[in-house]
Amino acid sequence: MSLLVIGTLAYDSVETVHDRREGALGGSAVYFAVASSLLAETALVGVVGRDFADGDLDGLRSRGIDCAGVEIADGLTFRWGGRYEADWNTRHTTFTDLNVFETFDPKVPEASQSAPFVFLANAHPSIQLKGLLQVEGPTFSVADTMNLWIDIARDELCELLKHVDGIVMNDEEARLLTGEENLIRAAQQVLGMGPRYVLLKKGEHGAFLMGADVHFSLPAYPVTDVVDPTGAGDSFAGGFMGHLAASGDASPATLRRAMLYGTVAASYCVQGFSIEDLGGRNSQDLEERVNDLLSIVTV
Repeated sequence: MSLLVIGTLAYDSVETVHDRREGALGGSAVYFAVASSLLAETALVGVVGRDFADGDLDGLRSRGIDCAGVEIADGLTFRWGGRYEADWNTRHTTFTDLNVFETFDPKVPEASQSAPFVFLANAHPSIQLKGLLQVEGPTFSVADTMNLWIDIARDELCELLKHVDGIVMNDEEARLLTGEENLIRAAQQVLGMGPRYVLLKKGEHGAFLMGADVHFSLPAYPVTDVVDPTGAGDSFAGGFMGHLAASGDASPATLRRAMLYGTVAASYCVQGFSIEDLGGRNSQDLEERVNDLLSIVTV
């Protein structure tokens, strides 16, 4: 497999101003893999409980996603609940039940240990690093993180940053990690911690990519009817890494192009609950919207 993702498979209960879903398929690795598999062969490592529906695993496999690294453990699958305010930027977590993910010990199958592209979806940084170290000299590795790990596992996160090529963060996380209000200075500080690139997500305001050899900013694709923003960041990462894996390189030009695919994947994600919209897309849909986005941002 050219692309490996390590992260969560979950069932989410989400409420928005439009509607609600109970027990919908979710999880960082699921959103990522559904997006990335539109572009590149993707292998998934994670853990689920005995309650995880066979049909959901079959659905992932039907997309060409290699699920050999998905462990089925005794207990219940990770579950999360959240409620969004009308502005979409305010989210209230109503519950988090780690269940079998609390003792998750990633085991990368031999067939995926040579994956050139690796994404470490949101998890405790010690788990992310343990998974990464099972891969033999990846060409390009990227990790995601969140406020919780910055608060309670800063040392482990700082160690992880020495081992990855890129880190995905939102503006709040970058400020929390560095203490810098200015996002450019915050990104520069993060680069000084080890990674070659920082991808800063700014929600409806787009994202930017910073490194010694690239500085690129892109607005979000204009979506008129947002239904549910859950998984948008993971879908962005899936589109981004999927394009890199399909291209087979991570040159500055390819990184900039990959931002387009990440942005478009996220735009499809927010148009439905769970993977209702993103999961119905194909590579042609991505290309058409990428071209549309190019027409918007090109002078």
